[in-house]
Amino acid sequence: MGFTPIKNAADAIARVGRADHDFVKVGVFDLDGIFRGKFMHREKFLGALETGFGLCDVVLGWDVNDQLYDNSTHTGWHTGFPDASVRIIPESGRQIPMEDDCWLFIGEFVDDAAQLCPRNVLKRVLARAAEMGFGTKAGFEYEFFVFHETPESLRAKHHQDLVPVAPGNTGYSMLRQTSLSSFYRDLFELCGAMNMPLEGLHEEMGAGVMEAALIANDALNAADQAALFKTYAKAHAQAHGMMATFMAKWSAQEAGQSGHIHLSLTDSNGMGNAFHDAGADGHINDTMRHFIGGQQALMPEFTALFAPTVNSYRRLVPGLWAPTAASWGVDNRTCALRIIPGNAKSSRVEHRLPGADTNPYLALAAAIASGLHGVENKIDPGDPVTGNAYESALAVDRQLPRVLEDAGQLFAKSKVARDWFGDTFVDHFAASRDWEAREARKHVSDWELSRYFELI
Repeated sequence: MGFTPIKNAADAIARVGRADHDFVKVGVFDLDGIFRGKFMHREKFLGALETGFGLCDVVLGWDVNDQLYDNSTHTGWHTGFPDASVRIIPESGRQIPMEDDCWLFIGEFVDDAAQLCPRNVLKRVLARAAEMGFGTKAGFEYEFFVFHETPESLRAKHHQDLVPVAPGNTGYSMLRQTSLSSFYRDLFELCGAMNMPLEGLHEEMGAGVMEAALIANDALNAADQAALFKTYAKAHAQAHGMMATFMAKWSAQEAGQSGHIHLSLTDSNGMGNAFHDAGADGHINDTMRHFIGGQQALMPEFTALFAPTVNSYRRLVPGLWAPTAASWGVDNRTCALRIIPGNAKSSRVEHRLPGADTNPYLALAAAIASGLHGVENKIDPGDPVTGNAYESALAVDRQLPRVLEDAGQLFAKSKVARDWFGDTFVDHFAASRDWEAREARKHVSDWELSRYFELI
């Protein structure tokens, strides 16, 4: 199925007006990257396309379980939960094949709420990049586990003894891809029809895990597509009688799930690669070196955006294909920053810290802002790591936070974060991570019970 992008508001009005449905779906992405929205009557939508609409600002003040933060100054019982204004983005429109081609549009918060809106956070970073003379191009890769389960069976089993869609380790298995060909084919077609096309999809290392690479795009569109992919890959799995998860580490026995970001700078018109120099050592020019330097220097302060949940840190352990230090290396997958010198078209940085659980808008904003900070300040990254980064002396002094509490506190204290993202966002996001960490401490794990219940 092909996709014809919507050009502008007039085009959106015309195409929605010709639709068979009397309703449209609209949604916004919250701090955790969850798509929050509603059905809207066609006439209401057409009016909202011009004037915007109101959405209760509680969606910026609660967690993934719809529990209210107790430390937010922006919204809460003390504000009465007023509506926040949302702008519908006409160009974001696409139809949903699994919902009889219902139209779907992304929105973004405006006015005061724009300071907390993840999409607007990224837009502010991209505007600053443009002022520096750069465009940005990004591509997301996601690992996700798929199970022969339903929402009901997950709860009945208390998320234990789950049945993976493919048992055993089947990395890159063509046999598995063939036996699951209907799932693969239908997901490819769904992503193409919804303008979030996949470059590749394959079996990864682990029972029932897959990896999807989205085709690279300009940064804002890439983030839109990544955020939609996470939502509709899960919906696609459920439509096939399966469940997919993007949590960073669902099992102690299985590897974690990454959400790597491939990133490059272009000139302001998006044509030339600003990282490549055919005559430089490794084809890495000064702009790319300084970009790497900034990403490396700020990675500890920005870890909360790359690893935003308590579970994120279960993945960040040595030997599990995830970084534990702010290291960089050329085509080295043990490093946090894998440099791919490539050619004049493909030269890029692969940021390997983000897990599949990240909010794509915020992870990408952090990756770009930290790199551009390095370009602005000509930060040199030092020598690259060769060999095993987990054992490299170059990584000893560049260790990353090990728990969410520490990452959130570093983020709150970061002057660079406040410069790029604004005080309002930094305070609110740091408070939300503090809440998340405190919620985790209220619960007793199965591990604690089995270890201490009888013997301690």
